[in-house]
Amino acid sequence: MAVNRVPVLKRCRSLGLEPAVLGYDKKSRRQLQRSGRKMSEYGTQLREKQKAKFIYGVTEKPFHNYYEKANQMRGMTGENLMVLLESRLDNVVFRLGFARTRREARQIVDHKNIMVNGKKINIPSYRVKAGDVIEVTEKNKSSQRFKDIAEATTGRLVPEWLDSDLENFKGTVKALPIREQIDVPVDEMLIVELYSK
Repeated sequence: MAVNRVPVLKRCRSLGLEPAVLGYDKKSRRQLQRSGRKMSEYGTQLREKQKAKFIYGVTEKPFHNYYEKANQMRGMTGENLMVLLESRLDNVVFRLGFARTRREARQIVDHKNIMVNGKKINIPSYRVKAGDVIEVTEKNKSSQRFKDIAEATTGRLVPEWLDSDLENFKGTVKALPIREQIDVPVDEMLIVELYSK
């Protein structure tokens, strides 16, 4: 599996992202040195794609597959792409507050600590559906790790398309999100333009 070893804050600086989007409460004191040149249209489109890939922790091939799937679905391709990315299990675990960051959520899913509708799932890219019940396995609910996570994520806003019970580490997908409910600073139309060239 491809692993991006670039430090998170450095990558955030280069993409112009706030670390809070990824769940990090660190702040970078360094400023990115910008060259005086204006970025080309292609450069801007590529940057938006890199942002989306970085935020959701998806590599190039799966990301392209998401785009292809979004293109075949009814409606706007860009919006479909964002909904597909947002409905990944690792992202939903992060959104419910069962992990501090998406990377941690991915690891939690990988280690079989999450159940969907009572069945253990260890595939971070698993697509959740409306009505799915997501919860942490019984033996992990009382572990110190999850107590620390609950403490760290208590004040975090849970999107309205999800229903979270952080005390019992249980959540429900009320409905799949619409674009307005996805608070990710990505212009998906630029990604569509990039792929449709």
